[in-house]
Amino acid sequence: METRKLLDRDLSWMYFNHRILQEAQRENVPLLERLKFLGIYSNNLDEFFRVRVSTMKRVAEYQGESGSQFRELQKITELNRIYSEEFDATFEMLKGRLKEERIRIIDEQQLTEEQQRYIRMVYQNDLNSATYPLIMTQGSQLSELTDSSIYLCVKMTKYDEIAGKSVRDLALIELPTKEFNRFIVLPSESNEVSIIFLDDVVRFCLPFIFAGLGYESFEAYTLKFTRDAELELDGDIDEALVEKVARGVKRRRKGEAIRLVYDRDMPEEMLRYLKLRFMIDRYDACVGGSRYHNMKDLMSFPDCGRKDLKFANSDPVPVQAFNTLDSSLDLIRKRDFFVHYPYHSFSNYIKVLREAALSKDVQSIKTTVYRLAKNSKVVKALICAAKHGKRVTVMVELLARFDETSNINWSKKMQDAGIQVFFGVEGLKVHCKLTHIGSSRGNVACISTGNFHEGNARSYTDITLFTANKGIVDEVDRVFEFIRQPYKTIDFRHLIVSPQQMRTKLSTLIDREIENAIRGKTAYIMCKVNHITDPKMVQRLYDASAAGVEVRLLVRGNCSLVIGQGAATERIEVRGIIDRYLEHARILIFGNGGDELCYIGSADWMPRNLDNRIEVYTPVYDPMIRAEMKRVVEYGLADNQAARVVDGTGENRLYEDGCPPFRSQQRLAAYYRDVFIDQK
Repeated sequence: METRKLLDRDLSWMYFNHRILQEAQRENVPLLERLKFLGIYSNNLDEFFRVRVSTMKRVAEYQGESGSQFRELQKITELNRIYSEEFDATFEMLKGRLKEERIRIIDEQQLTEEQQRYIRMVYQNDLNSATYPLIMTQGSQLSELTDSSIYLCVKMTKYDEIAGKSVRDLALIELPTKEFNRFIVLPSESNEVSIIFLDDVVRFCLPFIFAGLGYESFEAYTLKFTRDAELELDGDIDEALVEKVARGVKRRRKGEAIRLVYDRDMPEEMLRYLKLRFMIDRYDACVGGSRYHNMKDLMSFPDCGRKDLKFANSDPVPVQAFNTLDSSLDLIRKRDFFVHYPYHSFSNYIKVLREAALSKDVQSIKTTVYRLAKNSKVVKALICAAKHGKRVTVMVELLARFDETSNINWSKKMQDAGIQVFFGVEGLKVHCKLTHIGSSRGNVACISTGNFHEGNARSYTDITLFTANKGIVDEVDRVFEFIRQPYKTIDFRHLIVSPQQMRTKLSTLIDREIENAIRGKTAYIMCKVNHITDPKMVQRLYDASAAGVEVRLLVRGNCSLVIGQGAATERIEVRGIIDRYLEHARILIFGNGGDELCYIGSADWMPRNLDNRIEVYTPVYDPMIRAEMKRVVEYGLADNQAARVVDGTGENRLYEDGCPPFRSQQRLAAYYRDVFIDQK
């Protein structure tokens, strides 16, 4: 087969994150939500540099400047510079819009006398004990600095009478964002709301912070840096995996700096000094930006009592089948059900788990844990089950990035409660989302596209299928056996499981569509996933288009397909939706010659998901639920308000079809409300 062009994964990620930035610029998004999109953009970028760019940097240093990774790193750095300027311009524009709404973001130079008194009081009562400068020019150590923090680099000047001249020192002050909100609402004499960055509060307080040291003048410039967060485990096979992960998390905070973001007004001499101290070299990103950094805090910008500037409240719609006093497990034994978060409440899953914990007919519960909420109701239900004598088994993925410490702590709590906790094996991350409930009255399984996490379920669109289909339920139980013995050959006839046979099975499904197209039968592929970057799978989609298969894709994040390559892509359309909720559900639909097939599951089409993780897709056999899954995809493809064209160019133009306005998330919410009303 001919090999066609693919877009580099990391460039496609930059294009994806830019779509989030573009949402902050849209007039049909509420003003305070636009600030939140800026915060999401910033948070994503930090994680991207900590994980992906750190890996690229290591490879580039090994290959040298003639290597492909160095060229890719240069492209990423240049895009980052362009997007950073766009970010700053967008924030300034939004500050102007806030001012029109009588919400003013001010700095330390704009404080009224009353506001100055208020800040002095805040300093005396609280801030004084939370700010500890490190005077770098006096030899202070910088090894414990964290990339989750924001720092002010302060230049202090005083007259040295012995030397007979002015001398200067440089200090770093970590902003105390753990003790204080990044944004402080100030007293105001008018009906305006005045808000000041914590950065500027500290700037105002510099004379107090350095009191008694004789400094006469101060200049302060914000900076942040990003460390390499790639968690590498050493090869001591005799050491428990839990202990190695815990140590790896501790080492992460001392990782090498790979990005420095600084106030572009910072004096050149100060910048050179910081580059030297942080060992920033030509492989690292060094970006001059605005006065403020670490803008992920915009995700928690005060609402200022202005609900009219945010998305309207949208309570989950009850699922009629679970909205009764009847046994949820009995209902599932009669027919399949699904819930679609956040349109439906995560409490439906908790209700099933809680009933299983209390039912005398239930003997066992097995589930997988990738991420857990801070006060997890899932864990509470599992502990309740263990206390009632159920055999509770939990597979905890220790390497869920940035949640390792939380997962270790939860594991210990569950073990203390008598739950059997196991962690899989190194080199094979468990990413599937499964629950198996063993009962004398018939076993039940839950297969989800997202984590069993009530926090995520309020903002991520995910689907959980509840089924008692014996073929599916038995194979869900066998997945847990597979996790225990991942190199044991286990036959799966219903589920599609990686790494054992997912790549082969997906290729077979695509090949069948190609064959049907050649024979003149119904042939189409409709997929909703987060990422498509696997080169072989992308080539198979190109082959399908060239053979006459209609390929319609919803891809929220990374996408390596490049449209505009003749027959290979003329039947492919790809769109990405960025809206109120984070699109997260994975749904696969194949025409299959008129006998449509539908799957939902946890896997994106990336090498890591197909080859290096345990992932699961389940078939959807119930015809009514299949129709509902198709509706979700079709609504997304009809979206002409929040969808952008993903074609490999990075233009991210809004999709327009000349039809009346259609916003898929709003329409789905309305549809589920109507269904509930009709069923009452």
